[in-house]
Amino acid sequence: MATVLVVEDERKIRDLVRSYLERDGHQVITTASGAEAITLAETVGPDLLVLDLRLPDVSGEDVAREVRRTSKVPILMLTARSAGEDRIRGFELGADDYVTKPFSPRELVLRVQAILRRSVSEAGVDEPVSFGAGELVIDESRREAFVRGDHVELTPTEWALLAALVGMPGRVYSRLELINRARGYEFEGYERTIDSHVKNLRRKIEENPHDPRIVLTVLGVGYRLGLSKDG
Repeated sequence: MATVLVVEDERKIRDLVRSYLERDGHQVITTASGAEAITLAETVGPDLLVLDLRLPDVSGEDVAREVRRTSKVPILMLTARSAGEDRIRGFELGADDYVTKPFSPRELVLRVQAILRRSVSEAGVDEPVSFGAGELVIDESRREAFVRGDHVELTPTEWALLAALVGMPGRVYSRLELINRARGYEFEGYERTIDSHVKNLRRKIEENPHDPRIVLTVLGVGYRLGLSKDG
């Protein structure tokens, strides 16, 4: 059973989301306050954060920014905004998915399920795999990445992208392929969605994000891993 923190100032929507998520078997904590959400995210340690962007005290953007400073908890943004730039901004802040109002409660539940599936660590005995003479080390069983010897905190979506790329080093993945692998279902978005996540990933793993060596862009196609598998 996952613990989901729902941050939404409209009571009717908050109660609707709670009802559907509890029916799906999750433990749900709700708040209408962005400030309280930041505290709950730290003290409760939820498995997923469903976050409205328009809150009466602290904006959803500021909540996401503050939570992301100390946690890699998956964030599903819930908002009335539908403009493309708003979506991109949300992903740049570290969101894993984005649902606009009005929305289907069942679709929301399916997206929550998909995010949680990606974020759950699966027990395993696979040995860590090294790339680029140890520059990048992937521990699939623990869902951990090490870059130049340092552990890197990745969001579930960033991990899913990197895991897809290292799965077949050198293979070029289209943006659509990466969207489907990262989200676990067809996502009706546009290419800049993945570009935003790759940008965030590069900030964490590249020595120079503006001249990447690990995640390379293939113009007009998508992305590929720039390192070879060791051994």
